[in-house]
Amino acid sequence: MIDPARIRAAYEIAKQDLLNQRDPSGHWIGQLSTSSLSTATAVSALQLVLRNSSQNSDADAALIRGGVDYLLSHQNEDGGWGDTDLSYSNIATTMLSVAALTLTGDAEKNPSVLSAANRYIEQKGGIPGLRARYGKDKTFAVPILTNYALAGLVDWKEVAPLPFEAAVLPQSFYKFIQLPVVSYAIPALVGIGQAKYYHDKPWNPLLRLIRGATFNPAAKVLTKMQPESGGYLEAIPLTSFVVMSLAATGRADSEVARNGLRFIRESVRPDGSWPIDTNLATWVTTLSINALSVLEDDNAHLSRDSLEWLLDCQTKDIHPFTGAAPGAWGWTDLSGSVPDADDTPGALLALRHFHDRGNFDDATRQRIRAAAQNGCRWLFDLQNSDGGWPTFCRGWGTQPFDRSGSDLTAHALRGLFAWFDELDPREYPKLIKGKWYLFDRQSAGSWLPLWFGNQDRAEEDNPIYGTAKVLNYFRDTHEIEYQLKTPSPPSIVPKNAIRWLAAQQNEDGGFGGGKSVLTGTQGRYESTVEETALAIEGLLCDDKGLENHPELDRALDWLCHRVEENSHIECSPIGFYFSKLWYYEKLYPRILTVSALAYACKAAQVSASGNVLSGSGIRESS
Repeated sequence: MIDPARIRAAYEIAKQDLLNQRDPSGHWIGQLSTSSLSTATAVSALQLVLRNSSQNSDADAALIRGGVDYLLSHQNEDGGWGDTDLSYSNIATTMLSVAALTLTGDAEKNPSVLSAANRYIEQKGGIPGLRARYGKDKTFAVPILTNYALAGLVDWKEVAPLPFEAAVLPQSFYKFIQLPVVSYAIPALVGIGQAKYYHDKPWNPLLRLIRGATFNPAAKVLTKMQPESGGYLEAIPLTSFVVMSLAATGRADSEVARNGLRFIRESVRPDGSWPIDTNLATWVTTLSINALSVLEDDNAHLSRDSLEWLLDCQTKDIHPFTGAAPGAWGWTDLSGSVPDADDTPGALLALRHFHDRGNFDDATRQRIRAAAQNGCRWLFDLQNSDGGWPTFCRGWGTQPFDRSGSDLTAHALRGLFAWFDELDPREYPKLIKGKWYLFDRQSAGSWLPLWFGNQDRAEEDNPIYGTAKVLNYFRDTHEIEYQLKTPSPPSIVPKNAIRWLAAQQNEDGGFGGGKSVLTGTQGRYESTVEETALAIEGLLCDDKGLENHPELDRALDWLCHRVEENSHIECSPIGFYFSKLWYYEKLYPRILTVSALAYACKAAQVSASGNVLSGSGIRESS
């Protein structure tokens, strides 16, 4: 068995590193990866505004030049571009990069760059290959083809029309009309849909009349949904698609376009690139607080400042983007954030720690309980009829990221169970329904998540992440589930998951995409800090503790070694934004390392001197 004192020492190093990443105000902001995809869309938007606006800006021309230089220096050897500097090439980012370089005239100036990119696009199937990548989901495929058409690289006939007129309907109708885009892409539905209509009007006179009559009313939705920052979802791609569409339809000087441009200008990185989103401050803060709260020997991170900041992040009004009721949390404290079913339970778990272990008076604890009650109510109202939780909107379900997800459901249940003593007993059946959803979604021992992937897997999914997150739910709730007095799935469900997880270990002791995943560029199984840490937490859900557990022993040795050589901070692109758009976040490996090592310390009950006291895990249940 690995020396428990070594685990504790590694934990202390990782903990201090994570604490050092805090903002002076007491919370975490993190840093998202730079993105060729975001950079390409920003360059296209800026160039089209420069071409179509009455106001020419030398500053914007400089931003375009910086973005172009970034793209030219980040083309992969195969001729394509990946979403991040650690990502493999994909057809979507490559087409967007070609469109941007064509609009600026740099494709013609760099013929070798263009020819290599076009060869890559052809190898991936061209436009049919792009459509195949996204299937029925038009959230990203249609904007890419629109960008391509605006660059003169494809006829507008290749761009599918989007029903922008649907935006004039009340938001409650969206789930009934089977929109071809996900719930959080309504601005793209309007902007891109109107660009297609403007450049290629339908031949049917009646349809042309209807669409023309709703053109201006639908455009007003862009104003209504645009946050104070100017960035829809705080995301460069979505905002850029809207801005380029407005610029290409004679509205480059509109208020929405000006605000979007302000967001683009303010989001550029010093190296000339743009990130996929501004930041995930709320998400990484709650993840950090929850990781640092596993062991109860240090509560310094549960400060008044961080509590007040988190409480302030809770939504107070109906959200203009999705129509969501107040009471939830989004991924950042910035105005473009949208409340969702992953950040809300993260906040609920953090608030439990503040309530139980923070040095606060009774009035503050009452405020925490009130916030938690509102968050729990919001989550219950979001639950789908299948028992699972979607990301943003209940009942949409037509596109992948609008459906219930195992990772979201497991996290939502953990958040709700954390406040079990505050729940109305009439809500208990919803908890059981959520658990049965997870039981039904297990496949060969594993679960697939919605928002995280592994680029080495053929389907770009990530069962390591999904399985670990569901096991965390079983770990955190088995002590109180008996109070529900309702039949629940048998304990064989988590036991099978632990066995499946153990079988995915790589030869080096770490975990990556799974035992069957061979990384083409490395010629070996690739282990990552993020997935190894996740797997350790999952394996620790077993009742073996640290003893007689060779897989766990080897994984902990792998992770401790990474901490000891300070390579535990190395990131992997495991995050999805939407439509298989990759990112990584510099705090993910740090947070997950702290959490995994903390649970390992807890399992062994390691004291400051390294004495082992006892183990812990999932108990057998009927």
